[in-house]
Amino acid sequence: MGHAAVDLKMSAEDFLVWDQTQTVKHEFVRGEVFAMAGGEDGNAFIALSIASAVRVHLRGTPCRVLISDVKLRIDAADSFFYPDVMVTCSTADAANRLVKREPLLAVEVLSPSTAACDRGEKFAAYRTLETLREYVLVDPHSRRCDVYRKGENGLWVLHPIEAGQALVLASIACTISPDMLWEDVPPVE
Repeated sequence: MGHAAVDLKMSAEDFLVWDQTQTVKHEFVRGEVFAMAGGEDGNAFIALSIASAVRVHLRGTPCRVLISDVKLRIDAADSFFYPDVMVTCSTADAANRLVKREPLLAVEVLSPSTAACDRGEKFAAYRTLETLREYVLVDPHSRRCDVYRKGENGLWVLHPIEAGQALVLASIACTISPDMLWEDVPPVE
């Protein structure tokens, strides 16, 4: 999430109308609007690698993989976010071209300016989604991933992926090799 845009308090409905006229993406949290900062190319390569692998894996199923241009509405948190990658298998989501509400999987690629929000406030909001089964935080600097999975008891459990290990997405039964995940991403020194 970026910095709060000055003097832009509005309802979720007003945000959707206003946002269609904007040339820069914005996230929305309980009436506040936040401009999205541009990211590094390494983060884009990671998101693209995950989305590509997942798209091939899900081919022929009703599930769809989406990248950061599609809004995710979280009613319980009165928020709209743009996950770097999300997967939805929902027919209701398939019917709405602009906003999704029922993802199974959400992925955020961390940057220094977003990491605290992605781990804290955003994850708290994502946990209110009934359909969400897995939340993945990818750290390009350490080349590690924190995979949070919702258990049968409703509790979220961390499954850390260390540098050099494959990224296992249990929610969609997909495994992404480290070579694929980090392709084109130079090591951070």
